[in-house]
Amino acid sequence: MLTSVASFEDALLENRVPPLLGDVRLRYDGGRLLGESLPPRWERRMLPGLCVGVAVGCALGAAVMVGLEKGAFPITAGTLALVAAALVGVALRFEARLGRRRFVLHFRSETLRLERLAWTPGATRSELVPFDAVRAVHLVERPGPRYALVVEYAPEGAQPQRAVLVEDVRRSEGESLHRMWRVLSNAFGLRGAGLAGG
Repeated sequence: MLTSVASFEDALLENRVPPLLGDVRLRYDGGRLLGESLPPRWERRMLPGLCVGVAVGCALGAAVMVGLEKGAFPITAGTLALVAAALVGVALRFEARLGRRRFVLHFRSETLRLERLAWTPGATRSELVPFDAVRAVHLVERPGPRYALVVEYAPEGAQPQRAVLVEDVRRSEGESLHRMWRVLSNAFGLRGAGLAGG
């Protein structure tokens, strides 16, 4: 076990991990490689609240119109209620996209911890993946062109799954992306390289 940690540290000397790659901040800390996605921009963080605020306004408007009960107001009130419900749905979608990712590659225990950080308390999801369960690390091309680093793993007796480690990598970061791919592939004991779509 100590030999694998030492050999990984040697590999890191040859293939230095960049401090920032795509949307992820990286660092190596005593036998662990940590990566955490950057927080979204402030305007993206405000979108869910803005949608909910407008939805509340629409719901109040619908309630006032129903209270007046004159002519075409029930139709307009119904439309406002539908708009309010749609805005709450849009707010929930925006909120889901605000979740951040974190991964920890732990060499002493030979595990990869995948975390999906949520803004709501207690909603963070975490999964521990043994190195032996990792099947591949893919370089995935996105529109733009941008690139992502995706790990494919298959827990014992389960279907293969994928998790995004790094997203939004620019073409100019290609050398750092390949270096990171090599570091991860060596860590998991994988062979071969390639560019995968999807």
